[in-house]
Amino acid sequence: MLQSIRPKKRVIFAYLIVPTILFVYAVFVPLITALANSFYEWKGGPNKTFNGIANYKQLLSDSTFWLSFRHNLFLVAVCVIGQIGIAFILVLMINSRLVKLKGIHRTFGFFPSTVAAVSIGFIWTMVYDYNRGIINWFLGKIGRADLQQVWLNNEKWVMLFVAIPLVWQWIGYYMVIILSAISAIDTEIFEVAELDGANAVQRAIYIVLPLIKNTLLVCMTLCIAGNMKAFDNIYVMTSGGPGTASMVMAMYGYNVSFRNSDLGYGSTISVGIFIMSLLVIGGSQWIIGMLSKEKEA
Repeated sequence: MLQSIRPKKRVIFAYLIVPTILFVYAVFVPLITALANSFYEWKGGPNKTFNGIANYKQLLSDSTFWLSFRHNLFLVAVCVIGQIGIAFILVLMINSRLVKLKGIHRTFGFFPSTVAAVSIGFIWTMVYDYNRGIINWFLGKIGRADLQQVWLNNEKWVMLFVAIPLVWQWIGYYMVIILSAISAIDTEIFEVAELDGANAVQRAIYIVLPLIKNTLLVCMTLCIAGNMKAFDNIYVMTSGGPGTASMVMAMYGYNVSFRNSDLGYGSTISVGIFIMSLLVIGGSQWIIGMLSKEKEA
């Protein structure tokens, strides 16, 4: 009976063919086009001049690109700890028997991730504003006006200031993913551990973490991939400034392509972003895999 109502392969194929074509067109066609354009000197328009690997030689010695790459790595480190780490702690708190109205906490926690990144950028720009920002207002109210500053002009700390909105926005997103993984764990495991005297921290480290490690690996992959191509909120908040103090790879590629009208080298930067993102994601998964094997051994 079940076999008779199972959809045939051609029906499944018919449902999948259109979204598959759209996915290939939206992801792989731009990548292949960028790869092709990266071998040309192209300032826009119909005229292109083939220059081989000259753009890639320039990229290897481009100090601004590598500075931007280091900034992306900083974002990855801060967001992996901030987004996933805080989300894990909040999920454990929400799952506690002492917390009421769990559904409301989940809804409000997830809400910021539904807001456009550009809007988040504008919101936090107002938070950091020198004249009307809540930070300087609060410092003035507590009598510490000497600490007031133009926060986004601080070259030393500006990367941290632009990372905070990213952490705030996506905590709820990872909360939902981690919450779904923890919800699948049999509650009897926690009850037995509690009867054996394990406290909340011990249950989190020795029970929850090992059981949801694959989910956390997925979260880390999503987090790394997202922050290696961070652009929207940084474009709104600082445009990579002051100077290049908050320049990230996507912002640099945008500036080269559209502000400098160097589409050939901009395409090379795009290919560089893709390759460096794959290396960082693959490297992080390899390191985590090696650590897991050592722990099991």
